[in-house]
Amino acid sequence: MTYDRLVCANCAAPVSEGRCPVCRANRERLQQEHNNFFAGLNPMALIALLAVLIAAVALLAHQTA
Repeated sequence: MTYDRLVCANCAAPVSEGRCPVCRANRERLQQEHNNFFAGLNPMALIALLAVLIAAVALLAHQTA
């Protein structure tokens, strides 16, 4: 979900406008999370991604040997 559709519970304005300190803080937090891809993944997804990467490298090493 993008923050442009969120409404602040503190001032009842769209968070994207940043009218109050709560809006500005949440807007900054959401922008940081959006910029960091791995922040949105849960630990199990990271473990699965790592397992797939290891399997791919093992398969590639096996084919070249």
